[in-house]
Amino acid sequence: MAGRTNKKGKVQTANHQPADKPATLKDLLDPKMVERLKAQADTLKADEAKRQEAERIKREEARKSEQKRLDNDFEFLLQNSEMDWRKYK
Repeated sequence: MAGRTNKKGKVQTANHQPADKPATLKDLLDPKMVERLKAQADTLKADEAKRQEAERIKREEARKSEQKRLDNDFEFLLQNSEMDWRKYK
């Protein structure tokens, strides 16, 4: 094993991590690669947020157009209106 021993006789690795803590992927990757991956993740999150916002706007416009169509449909208005006309006198 490449490393040196400390005062307690434990072998230290080249990246100076304690023997009981395993190396993570972040420790093994080049820092530039980690930064590129973080930037790519941020870009993907932003793209997903834009897509969800566009989908929400599309659903809202569809709901508004359907409501406008129903407001002009006399049969729908008649079926969904209150039948107690005395309130409006």
